[in-house]
Amino acid sequence: MISSSTNAQIKYLVKLQEKGSVRREDKVFVCEGKKMFLEVLNYARKSIIKAYFSESFFKSWQKEAESKELLDISYEIVSDSVLKEVSKTVTPQGVLAIVRQPEYTLDDMIEGTPKKDVKSEKKVRLLLLENLRDPGNLGTILRTAEGAGITGVILSRESVDVFNPKVIRSTMGAIYRVPFFYAPDFYDLLCTLKEQEIKIFAAHLAGSVEYDAIKYPDRTAIMIGNEANGLTSKACELAAGKIRIPMEGSVESLNAAVAAALLMYEVYRQGKR
Repeated sequence: MISSSTNAQIKYLVKLQEKGSVRREDKVFVCEGKKMFLEVLNYARKSIIKAYFSESFFKSWQKEAESKELLDISYEIVSDSVLKEVSKTVTPQGVLAIVRQPEYTLDDMIEGTPKKDVKSEKKVRLLLLENLRDPGNLGTILRTAEGAGITGVILSRESVDVFNPKVIRSTMGAIYRVPFFYAPDFYDLLCTLKEQEIKIFAAHLAGSVEYDAIKYPDRTAIMIGNEANGLTSKACELAAGKIRIPMEGSVESLNAAVAAALLMYEVYRQGKR
């Protein structure tokens, strides 16, 4: 059992939790909490490098049927106090795991991801995020993207790290199921999407058309901008048009995750017809 915070494995866990550069270099991330751990067991089991359990959690979990899932997983038992030091949550659940990062290509985004419950695998439903900075927003967006049948999420390089611990927790497991891709050059990528006959709609306060008045084609991309500044003019210029969400009262704009949810589900609703 690991009982010291100076243990090399514990120090490495702390680095992974705090430093995106370490996560990027080693191509791994940390998932935390029982639900997230069960999600990775179910959807990305082979990606687990090592799991860490607090002493009390492990003792209680051994009594549950789920514990049989550990038979082929490498793991360590850690004292409750040490695991609490590593945890990024207010009330640690006693389980962490180091997981290999999933990797996707631009082709994965353009072709879409085949799903058994989607009748037409030819449809492409993309969400484009320019300079999104809030981890909670990104996590919620990925979770909603899964629910709305989005086939891929593309982010600018300046956007928040998808493997940030706050993002991972907010996805509630969608991180293992929604393809995503960081564009080396966001604007070049928009041009590539246009060449592939994917129509891009920019969410903008100055949009001339309300979002539910548009007929979205089978190959559609919705573009959302930075929480504070919205989309850049360069990104908007490369879109087929600007769409807006109507608002009453004195509200100037919606939270990025809320706006993305409305737009994604409108595309989903039309696609079901």
